Order: sequence, then structure tokens, then C-alpha cells
Amino acid sequence: MRRFFRFPAVTLAALLACACSAQTTPTYPAHMTGEFAHDTSAFTQGLLYYDDALFESTGKYGQSRLRRVAPANHTVTREIQLPEDYFGEGLARVDDQLFWLTWHAGRAFVFDIHSFEQVGTRRYEGEGWGLTYDGRHLIMSDGSATLRVLDPGDFSVVRRIDVHDGGQAIDKLNELEYIDGEIWANIWYSDRIARIDPDTGAIVAWLDASTLRTALGDAASGANVLNGIAWDPDQGRIYLTGKYWPKTFTVAPPRGIAPAPDRP
Repeated sequence: MRRFFRFPAVTLAALLACACSAQTTPTYPAHMTGEFAHDTSAFTQGLLYYDDALFESTGKYGQSRLRRVAPANHTVTREIQLPEDYFGEGLARVDDQLFWLTWHAGRAFVFDIHSFEQVGTRRYEGEGWGLTYDGRHLIMSDGSATLRVLDPGDFSVVRRIDVHDGGQAIDKLNELEYIDGEIWANIWYSDRIARIDPDTGAIVAWLDASTLRTALGDAASGANVLNGIAWDPDQGRIYLTGKYWPKTFTVAPPRGIAPAPDRP
């Protein structure tokens, strides 16, 4: 004889909630491997690594700069500044060009990566925050939980990525970096970095970078938010910094991410 058990709706909901909470997204600590000086006047908006140099974009009206920096001695080898009516934002490299977003102007400026001469302009709707390149498309954040995938040629929207951790939308997505098939995103006013599956928008892991703020010591009081991710695939090295931070840190890539020479 079959027996049927009836669970009250409240009990069933509680069981489901427990099952979901057990499947938490893993969090890995950031393991520092080095550090060097960073300009404390830099309101860092974008960061990338290319050709043995860091390229950094900064913000604020009248203070928005694009610079090339030698990591070994923090020497600025090239720098330009936006007109005072533009607030600089995220930065990405497409071949030999740099794409630099602005916050409210709906305009991205395109520069030659070697000369820093402007070679183009792109238009977009809404705010510009972070920017990265996956080898085919640009990916842009605007502070919401949705990333826009853009055609670099005309900035037309190819698709959108809704970012979530389980069933929760994750907004305040800021600076972006494409690392080994994942989109890494700073979260505004958080010391955690989201590692996002670009196909589904799911956060597959978190990187806890709170130890970097601790490592700033007494200088942490003048530091603003963590913002700035750059990936050196040849050395398997990740650079992290923040707005007005006195240091840039290098951290080891977490499990599952290998430097280029180790890839098949």
C-alpha cells in the first residue's frame, strides 16, 4: 500500500531554501606576490597590461588622464588628458588601439596605443563605467547588473549579460578585465571581485581582495575603493589597485587559471 506524505508549504519552502544556500559560490583569497608604488592622485577607472607596461585611465572632471606606466619603477612614459568637460572611465585594448569610456557624455575615445593620438570616437547610450575586450567584442559595464557586449566598430549592442550569484542580481559592476575565458569585475564599494561566466552571466567564484587593503597599513585611510584589474597572461600575473591607492599589487592567479605558456 502506497503512503503519501504531505508537507506544509512552509516546510517545503524551508527545505528548498536550505538546499539553495548550501550551494554557495566559492570565495578565494587574493595571494599577494608583489607590490609597487601607485600614484595617490590617480582616481583609477581602467587598468590593463600590454607590452611590458600598464595602461591606466583615471577620472574626475579636469583630472581624467590616460597614461602608460612602467611597473618596474612606476615611471610614466606617456600621458594625455581629456578636456575638462569629460569624466574619464574604463579602458580596453583592441589590437593597437585603446578605447576609453566617459561617464555621462555617451562617448568613447579611441587612441593609437603607441602614440596616444586620437584615431576615432564611438557613441553609446547611458553611462560608461568599465570596459574590457574578449578578443572579438568589447564588454561594458554601467553600474547596473547588466553588461553590454559591443561591436568595436560601431558600438552596436550585440547582446546583454545579466550578472547574478545564484538567484540574486549583482549590480554596481565597475572595472572589468577578461581573464582566461572569464569576465572579472570590481564591485563598487566592495573588496570582492566577481568572476563571471560570459555565456550565462553566473558568478562562478569570488576573489576576496580585502587583504590588499590591510596591506596598505596606515595609508588605507586615504584610499578609496578597490578598482583596477590587469592581466599579464605570459607571466600569469594579476595586477590590482584602487582609486587613490598608494600601491599596486600583483597577485597569483587562482586555481583553474594558468599563464599562457602552460596552456595547450
